Amino acid sequence: MPGMIQSIERSSAVLRLLAAGPDRLRVKEIADALGLPKSTAHGILRTLEHVGFVEQDPRTTRYRLGRGLLDLGDAGLDVNELRSRALDWADALAARTVEAVRIGVLQGDSVRVIHHVFRPDDTTQAMDTGLVVPAHATSLGKILLAYDVTALSLGGLDPYTRKTVTVRRELARALAEVRAQGWASAVEEWESGRAGIAAPMRTFGGLVVGAIGIYGPVERICDSRLRPRPALVEQVRATAHAISRDLSGPRR
Repeated sequence: MPGMIQSIERSSAVLRLLAAGPDRLRVKEIADALGLPKSTAHGILRTLEHVGFVEQDPRTTRYRLGRGLLDLGDAGLDVNELRSRALDWADALAARTVEAVRIGVLQGDSVRVIHHVFRPDDTTQAMDTGLVVPAHATSLGKILLAYDVTALSLGGLDPYTRKTVTVRRELARALAEVRAQGWASAVEEWESGRAGIAAPMRTFGGLVVGAIGIYGPVERICDSRLRPRPALVEQVRATAHAISRDLSGPRR
């Protein structure tokens, strides 16, 4: 049986110490209280600060619990913050691909679109922000299902077109492929003549908190064999990676 992980035990002790006292603490006070070398305590604090679990007062250099701990009670990053931090990247993706861009989060066994950038041309388009789409039949949803161990068992797999995957075992295989390649596609699975490509947006520790992707006519998204165009896949993946780097950095 594997043993305990010392760094996690020490991090837990630091958090408990900060939670127990009414005052903010200096690095030395924390080190002395826990019997740790000052350098070790400082390293733990810097890591906890990076993930938002502690905060340092820049004036006094003292530490206290961070607001990142509150996220543990409400399923992670607030969708408004997620949307605001991805806005510029979504606009740039639409401009580069000349396709509509959507950002989505999991809502039960469906996906709620929290941001939509119109395809940058003169075609008539409807705003999709707030739209709820089926997770198993869309590229955004496949990304979110692939990294959520519980959502796949929440509901049925309704058919929307002849290409919709409705067998749970087949969907599980498709999601395993999504995890292996790091992106997802859906070709005429929700709407005939439409296709999408999506990639995961991650925060601290690689946690997937949303998905971003493009959506449009099959002939624009796919090649003649109905395979997603590699250049578009790379654009979506690069954008998702850029957003993930931002989400894993200090909060604004």
